[in-house]
Amino acid sequence: MDICPLTQLTTTQGRVLAVDFGDARTGLALSDPSRFLASGIGCVSPGGIEKTAVRVAEIATENAASAVVVGLPRNMDGSEGPRAARCREFAALLAERLPSVPVAMIDERLTTVSATRYLNETNTRGKHRKTVIDTLSAQIFLQNALDFLRSQA
Repeated sequence: MDICPLTQLTTTQGRVLAVDFGDARTGLALSDPSRFLASGIGCVSPGGIEKTAVRVAEIATENAASAVVVGLPRNMDGSEGPRAARCREFAALLAERLPSVPVAMIDERLTTVSATRYLNETNTRGKHRKTVIDTLSAQIFLQNALDFLRSQA
């Protein structure tokens, strides 16, 4: 299955997995079955785009995800740079590994900034902060996607 538009996910039911792809860490979040609430479920770091696609596909299957959204990092002017191209490549690999699960992309602009600001405001520190930021970023854009899908229904 190819990458589909986010609006196509209104025709599916069940959990949605969000993926904040990164070369070092990939943050993950999962919705509840009713698609009301997003929850961060952690990060994976298997190493390399191929291994990450394999691991994320396994997690999608383990959690019975009926759809996947991958964050698309756009520039502030809406254009796409090298990072966006890498995320599109990852989404295509993931779609190949999940042929019966729709994979969509969503603009993730400023989600890392929002996650960092939240952690600063709550005085969250520690050596696992980067993992928390990546997980929280995925949770933020998944909640945005869920809210959008609900508004389209």
